[in-house]
Amino acid sequence: MKKMTQEYAKYTEEDFKVWKTLFERQEKNLQGKAHPEYLRCLDQLSDVLNPNEVPNFDKLNEHLMAENGWSIVVVPGLIPVDQFFKLLSQKKFCSSTWLRKMSQLDYLEEPDMFHDIFGHIPLLMNPEYAQFVQQFGALGVEYGHNKTVEKQLQRLYWFTIEFGLISLDEKTRIYGAGIISSSGESNHIFEDDINVSPYDVDKVLHNDFITSEIQTQYYEIDSFSDLYGSVKELEESLKSEVMA
Repeated sequence: MKKMTQEYAKYTEEDFKVWKTLFERQEKNLQGKAHPEYLRCLDQLSDVLNPNEVPNFDKLNEHLMAENGWSIVVVPGLIPVDQFFKLLSQKKFCSSTWLRKMSQLDYLEEPDMFHDIFGHIPLLMNPEYAQFVQQFGALGVEYGHNKTVEKQLQRLYWFTIEFGLISLDEKTRIYGAGIISSSGESNHIFEDDINVSPYDVDKVLHNDFITSEIQTQYYEIDSFSDLYGSVKELEESLKSEVMA
């Protein structure tokens, strides 16, 4: 994959306005909805991740590397799954550098930089969550050549890293980036027409999803320790699938 960089000087006045609008709106909307650890991590990065400027990846990487060795890799958009697994296993998270327009604030067909950075990056400051993401990538590298396993890993990614929920004092809170970065999604999960099930590796691996439709099925972990602790069970399931 050809190395790409963020061309920061090319961001326009509209880009800065879009970023500020999305950031301020969603930060306010997430109060009482997102898990406090996400908000704590977001605050921890406030010098380089805030509403006042489009994030500079070089500055953001300095903080991430100093904290736990992660960094952001610029990609043109969606990349081959095997490359994605490899980068995660190396503690490298993929991000595009483009931002939606003001006319697209509430709907996009594919993730932009706001989703990639605001949604995904803060929780990488949490050691247990970051270890889970890295181990997920490592398992993808080891077992992802099997098409059935590849599909199962995509399901796990969807129902945890993208659309995961977490319990806090017997209440449901958000940690998945696809919900965190979306005003509509972060309001939708508190409506009555959804099904929230306890996190179960085997059930998640066999639960299909449709990216083009609003979610109705979610899985709720008890803690980030619970999520990281499920890696061993995940590996056993994938290994069994490959050997079958």
